[in-house]
Amino acid sequence: MDPISTSIKDQQLIKKRRRQMIKGAITLFKEKGFHRTTTREIAKASGFSIGTLYEYIRTKEDILFLVCDAIYQQVQERLVAQIDLTNSSVEHFEKVIRSYFCLMDDMQEEVVIMYQEVKSLKKETKEYVLQKERDMVAMLERVIDTCFPGTISLLDRELLANNIFIQGQMWGFRRWMLQKQFTLEDYIDRQIYFLMHSLTVK
Repeated sequence: MDPISTSIKDQQLIKKRRRQMIKGAITLFKEKGFHRTTTREIAKASGFSIGTLYEYIRTKEDILFLVCDAIYQQVQERLVAQIDLTNSSVEHFEKVIRSYFCLMDDMQEEVVIMYQEVKSLKKETKEYVLQKERDMVAMLERVIDTCFPGTISLLDRELLANNIFIQGQMWGFRRWMLQKQFTLEDYIDRQIYFLMHSLTVK
């Protein structure tokens, strides 16, 4: 799906310009937020004119969609790289969780931007972006099923995967408090401890 209309036919040029727009927009959204950032500022930060910008997008919301889509794509690619569905060990389960939490630390500002601003997307593009989140939760479900085959019900597996997903993001959402009390490693160790303990409680 590509809901962003453009008058440009050169696909390589479209990809290049979009990468420039995404990089420039993320920098500005971190500083000012989506609503206080103008398309003219995004064009300048991207390295081209406002006229060139509008050859590739129709509205500022199109740029927000590209930013959210790019963030999810990067998270998904990095998460997939850590998952081996042929490895059913508990160690692998813990490794995937640790890798995901570290990824959320690396991208905490991008993730916060996405959650703050995704409400500004149109219904159809918002649904597309949110489906990517559901896909990532489903990946965690498959890891749980692989590492704990036949021991966790479907409903519990879905809830557990969502819990892991949100606990990783919580490091970014609550960093103003958590980073005063925990290092990243301490936070991950404690979350894994509680998670593994919960799996052994009858």
